[in-house]
Amino acid sequence: MFKRVLIANRGEIAVRIIRACQELDIETVAVYSAADANALHVQLADMACPIGPADASESYLNMAAILEAAKSSGADAIHPGYGFLSENADFAEQVTAAGMTWIGPLAETIRQVGDKDIARAAMVPSGIPMAKGSEPLTSNEMALTAARETGYPVILKPVAGGGGKGMFVAHQEEDLKNILQLADVTKTKFYFEHYIERSRHIEVQIVADNFGTVLHLGERECSLQRRNQKLLEESPSPALTHEMRKQVGLLAIQAAKSVHYTNIGTVEFLLDLSNNEFYFMEINPRIQVEHGVTEAVTGIDLVRTQIRLAAGEPLDFTQKDVTFTGHAIECRINAEDPDNNFLPSPGKITGWHAPGGPRIRFDSGFAAGLTIEPYYDSLIAKVVAHGRTRGDAIKIMQRAIREFQVDGIKTTIPLHKRILEDDYFRTGNIDTQFIKKRLPAYAHTHAKATLKDKMDQAAAINSSLYYA
Repeated sequence: MFKRVLIANRGEIAVRIIRACQELDIETVAVYSAADANALHVQLADMACPIGPADASESYLNMAAILEAAKSSGADAIHPGYGFLSENADFAEQVTAAGMTWIGPLAETIRQVGDKDIARAAMVPSGIPMAKGSEPLTSNEMALTAARETGYPVILKPVAGGGGKGMFVAHQEEDLKNILQLADVTKTKFYFEHYIERSRHIEVQIVADNFGTVLHLGERECSLQRRNQKLLEESPSPALTHEMRKQVGLLAIQAAKSVHYTNIGTVEFLLDLSNNEFYFMEINPRIQVEHGVTEAVTGIDLVRTQIRLAAGEPLDFTQKDVTFTGHAIECRINAEDPDNNFLPSPGKITGWHAPGGPRIRFDSGFAAGLTIEPYYDSLIAKVVAHGRTRGDAIKIMQRAIREFQVDGIKTTIPLHKRILEDDYFRTGNIDTQFIKKRLPAYAHTHAKATLKDKMDQAAAINSSLYYA
């Protein structure tokens, strides 16, 4: 096992990794930018090393500075968390070349799944279903031709990268011509996929050791998104039958084996609601923001598992050992103003009261007196509720969100309150367009619902809710 691990990250995930290391009796090294000198992850770590100015490109993305911090602190492993350098194959190679262990999949695997064109090609021999797509585009003329061949509507995706960024949807050729004025396909590699109008975003947690064992830890429903960025996740998905759940788990294992995957990762699918078919999207070669949802329903600590696998230990459980208990929901709380197009809301936190109580998990890297910087991701906290049923989990989460008080900045807490009160959400009647379609209604939350609205939802609500 490792003696000392450097966490190449900040905020909530850095705190999460530090806590896992403490439980494994591993010393921790935090890195921090000039803006994060007083951050919680710096306070909790055994050691801390400055790595540069506030701008992420000069600090948390500064590979040379992080490697130097790891060497000078005597770290024998680096955990990248999520975001920043977590999917940078070159950095993973540099870590291993320096004689340290990379806590994640192999560099060649990161490179393979990071290129969506290569990743899709790797799935073909296994027969994993994929939406019709195109080759990487090299010109606007090729883009227009490829879109016609793929069939409208189409979604334009960058070949590299993840997190739902840089995507554009075109329902007709005129839309695409406008998009091509924003997205330069000659400078950034893009490709097309046929856009599934009504879909649910289903991802499967996978875990694999260095000895050929690949398991899945169930699925997460991730359909509630804004700008292709997730807001709320839950497990199990209310959309899946037992057979569908079994099917998507096997598909995820198959996909992982197709790229010889090791460590922790996530295989993402779209569920086409027109035919209930799954279509492969991508593999994320890292721990996910929403990993706590899976930990709640399985009882398996994913970060500790990551570390043990990286240290060369085999998995100490089988697929039959993986059991699922209850229902878990996670609300991502961001420093954003949902009533103003989710505009970021940096600033000093003047008041902070975190939720607690039975069946609530609270993960954050912030507290009263700390500052939300404009340089980094807007995520400030994650709240996970674990109930006996989906309805039970919703009620627990509602209580927790009411308790969560943040002063000094705008947050998405009010939006989450509206979502949890929404009859359509409470019945599980959701898809990837849910937020886009329902957001206008949230601006009129005091408007009276009609009798028909109430009657249409009553039966489903009664069957899904358990009032604890």
